Amino acid sequence: MGNIGYISLSFIAFILAFFISFFMTPVAKKIAFKVGAIAKPRKRDMHSKPIPRMGGIAIFTGFMISFLLVTWKMPLTNIKQIVGIVLGCSIIFILGFFDDIYELNAKIKFIIQLIAATIVALCGIRIDFFSIPFIGDNPVYTNLLSIPATIIWLVSITNAVNLIDGLDGLAAGVSSIASLCLMVLSIKAGFPPATLLTATLAGSCMGFLPYNFNPASIFMGDTGSTFLGFTLGITSVLGLLKGYTIATIFVAVLVLGLPIFDTAFAIIRRFLAGKPIMSADRGHLHHRLVDNGYTHKQAVVTLYGVSSVLGLTAIAFFSRDLKFAVLVFIAMAILLYFTVRKMTSFNKGKED
Repeated sequence: MGNIGYISLSFIAFILAFFISFFMTPVAKKIAFKVGAIAKPRKRDMHSKPIPRMGGIAIFTGFMISFLLVTWKMPLTNIKQIVGIVLGCSIIFILGFFDDIYELNAKIKFIIQLIAATIVALCGIRIDFFSIPFIGDNPVYTNLLSIPATIIWLVSITNAVNLIDGLDGLAAGVSSIASLCLMVLSIKAGFPPATLLTATLAGSCMGFLPYNFNPASIFMGDTGSTFLGFTLGITSVLGLLKGYTIATIFVAVLVLGLPIFDTAFAIIRRFLAGKPIMSADRGHLHHRLVDNGYTHKQAVVTLYGVSSVLGLTAIAFFSRDLKFAVLVFIAMAILLYFTVRKMTSFNKGKED
């Protein structure tokens, strides 16, 4: 099967995942009410009334059904890796499901995340080597550190995406953008499995988004946010981090830059304040935007813009044309800046 054939199958998976997720979301809402998975307003939250928080059921269902149906049509399928993806993602989904109902202890969640990531690594999806920007194409082999490095990466991305799920549509939209960017990079790198994964994930996210965008009628909950982070982590390992001759770990970090940097700053902020690293606060970027006068939708759209700038810069950097990558970043950053200025001035005009 040629590259066009793989892309066609990935497009089919995208459409299938979109519609399954879209039509499963009302079902997920009913399940959430039935099991008591309801997000009640807290001081740091942005909603003022109870909202069901198990939309991840729809995202997971759309992804898993589409992925399994289309995977078997692809020749040279790595069964061991598929088993790892299905088992790992299912464990994370089940963990999120019970966490949305019972709000599990952070240590228990962390241990189960480690188990899921270990299963994925043992099934052959791991960081065996990568290259470092500006130093050349000579790969850096991880050797005995490949499994620990993969586990750390997967758990980190899982929690990073979970932490940005603080505004209606934010995690779903950012994950959609990251998935589409990773899909383009996977196509350029020639990794059909990663292309299929990202296309399917993007479809399931976008099918859920109409219900989740402000004002949201349902949240994805940990059922969805941890699953999205875990799957994005798998995709980056499966595609980008193994293509050392044309991609680097820098590219993967760029694509997933928003959740990674926001989480890094949150850890530093809490450490300096003497607070537990896993404690919740209103210091995340999306909270700061709203506290500075942005409307809910404006904050979300602005962060979509930031994620898009990083993703497009990664795609430009992928071509090994550093000057072009820098120009793309500057142009997109200027466009985003004036867009933000326009929205801010609009808010001031309304207040006057």
